[in-house]
Amino acid sequence: MATACQLPVSTFPSHLKSQTDLYRLSSPVSSFRHFPHSWNLYNAGYLLAGKYFRELAEPGTVKWRTRVSFLPSSPKNKSREDVKQELLKAIAELDRGAEATSEEQERVDQIARELEAINPITEPLKSDLLNGKWELLYTTSKSILQPQRPKILRPFGKIYQAINADTLRAQNIETWPYFNQVTANLVPLNARRVAVKFDRFKIGGLIPIAAPGRARGELEITYLDEEIRVSRGDKGNLFILKMVDPAYRVPS
Repeated sequence: MATACQLPVSTFPSHLKSQTDLYRLSSPVSSFRHFPHSWNLYNAGYLLAGKYFRELAEPGTVKWRTRVSFLPSSPKNKSREDVKQELLKAIAELDRGAEATSEEQERVDQIARELEAINPITEPLKSDLLNGKWELLYTTSKSILQPQRPKILRPFGKIYQAINADTLRAQNIETWPYFNQVTANLVPLNARRVAVKFDRFKIGGLIPIAAPGRARGELEITYLDEEIRVSRGDKGNLFILKMVDPAYRVPS
C-alpha cells in the first residue's frame, strides 16, 4: 500500500478535523479507550460521499425476536473441534452479532470461554498461525455493528483484520459500502496481549489521514489455531475471526 500521498491531519479541512471520528473502523483490532469522541470517520465519509448517518444510542432498548438459537449445554468431555464447531454454529445466524439478543451473547461468550480454556497456542504472538488476513465472524462491539441503525445502513460487506507478528503490524479493512482501512503498530505486553497504536487511516480506501497520537487500545488473543482466532479488547468486547489468507502482508 503506497504511503507517499499521505495527508497530515493539519492539511485536512478544518470542518472534517473537528468532526471526523475513526472509532468504528479501529474497533476490530481493539477498542478506542483513549480516542476522542469528536472524531468520526463516517462523518467524513458523509461529507465526502453523503452516506453518513449519526449513530443513535438508545440505552435500555430491548430487541425482541421470534427466532431462538440457544444451544443445549454439552458434556465436559467434548473435543476441541466439537467446541469450535459449537461456537461457529452458535454465531452462524447472528449477522456478525448485530442480531444477537443478550441471552445469545451470553451463550456465545460461554462457548468462547470453553474454547479459550483449551487453547492449543499459549503464546500466540510467537506463533506463525497468527500471521495473515482474518475475517470477522462475530463481535459484541456496538461501534462496529451499529445495531441502532436500520440494517440497510450498517456495514454489510466483509470486515477483515490482518496481523503480522514478525513486523508487529496490524490492519483493519472494511469492504462494501465504506471501504475504509486503518493500520497500526503493535507493542507486545506479554505473549498474548498487545498495545495497539494506530498510525494511518484511509477513508474510502483512498484518502489517507494520520491517526491522532491518542488513537490506541489493547488486544488479547485468547484462542488461536489454523482456522479460528478469538480475541478480547480492552473494553471487554469479544471478537471471533476465521483465517482467509495466511500469506497476506500488512503494509509497512
